[in-house]
Amino acid sequence: MNRPPFALGLTGSIATGKSTALAAFADLGHPTFSSDEAVHALYQGEAVGPVGDHFPEASDGTRIDRAILAAILVQHPERLKELETIVHPMVRDKISQFRHSAETAGAELIIIDIPLLFESAHDYDLDAVAVTFCDPEEQRRRALARPAMTPEKLDAILAKQMPQDEKKRRADFLIDTNRPIAETGEQVAEIAAECLRRRSALAKPDGS
Repeated sequence: MNRPPFALGLTGSIATGKSTALAAFADLGHPTFSSDEAVHALYQGEAVGPVGDHFPEASDGTRIDRAILAAILVQHPERLKELETIVHPMVRDKISQFRHSAETAGAELIIIDIPLLFESAHDYDLDAVAVTFCDPEEQRRRALARPAMTPEKLDAILAKQMPQDEKKRRADFLIDTNRPIAETGEQVAEIAAECLRRRSALAKPDGS
């Protein structure tokens, strides 16, 4: 049986470069999982029914309109937990499937992007965590450049997220995305190499 791959969690606050970092890991050939992409797929598949039952305004029966759902949550932030209770277990199931597939394929390192990793307080059985960060001013500039983002919506999102400094304190690795994208890639390559070294060091004497 293949040894499990080294599982690196990737997290960070909104607009701090998680997608850029995840793409850099993928460019190195390591399997990656995006929780945001998983949710997007669920909102066009198996989550349509249960989410639509609780938020009928956001469903047309075939898909969940994320913009309408977001607007509902801005008006009723107390309903976020209601949504998370439905969607988070589905995402965790997708992560388990991803991990099993990667292990079967013989992957040595996998990267799992979980935006609310620390906020959820769920044990994802990770070997290490990398956190992306940038200056608050740059973070705000990037976030407000996104379609449909407003200062009020951004403030509401940031209020639900753990401060960047606390996430950095909890991290095993830091990825500074204030720098040019090429330098982000260099940081990612160094982290990937260290994770592989750690996995190798954990190997049994007989090499199994």
